[in-house]
Amino acid sequence: MTTAVIIGAGPGLGAAAARRFGAQGFDVALVSRTQANVDALAEQLRDRGVTARGYAASVRDLDSLRTALRRAAGDLGPVEVVQYSPIPQREFLRPVLETDAADLRAAVEFSILGPQAVVSEVLPGMRTLGRGTLLFVNGGSGARPNPAVAGTSVAFAGESAYARMLHDVLADDGVHVGQLIVPGGIAVGHPTHDPDVLAGHLWRMHAERAGFRVFAEPMPDVV
Repeated sequence: MTTAVIIGAGPGLGAAAARRFGAQGFDVALVSRTQANVDALAEQLRDRGVTARGYAASVRDLDSLRTALRRAAGDLGPVEVVQYSPIPQREFLRPVLETDAADLRAAVEFSILGPQAVVSEVLPGMRTLGRGTLLFVNGGSGARPNPAVAGTSVAFAGESAYARMLHDVLADDGVHVGQLIVPGGIAVGHPTHDPDVLAGHLWRMHAERAGFRVFAEPMPDVV
């Protein structure tokens, strides 16, 4: 059995993706900053018959992040899928003229250094398996800079570029890299932004392995 890791696992998209991948036979590792939260979510998944465990780590604490990934692989099995979708912190969502160097540094740690640490940890195992999927989830500022949310606009641009380069260079290794852009907020019951709808996109990105970027809804003039 292989493992799907949800980084930034919470009650919305993280839980929905965990249910979707778990229903398809994956064991599921849930990673977020608070152990009690991922333990509760893991229990809900186990009630559905999914093998799941929770691991506490912050994406800005790279040692804790790497440790969580190693523990997940040891406890559950080789990591085949990683979803990187932590929720941006408040200081990343300030107008550009109110955003200082510390805010940008934190955003880069969150959206670029965190993903790099994840990839460096899981990629050797994916190459050994001969397959793998890396899924990055970003808001609309990942595709179009928005001066109202400067931190994510800057850092998501870097994350997008990093993920796109990975998509290009890892295809021959059997590792698919994709990005899901969700303009606006995730909302239960919304026809395009409901967590279960978005989890469906993520599953198809893994299963179909077609192209790099998927939009939850169209963003005119953006490809």
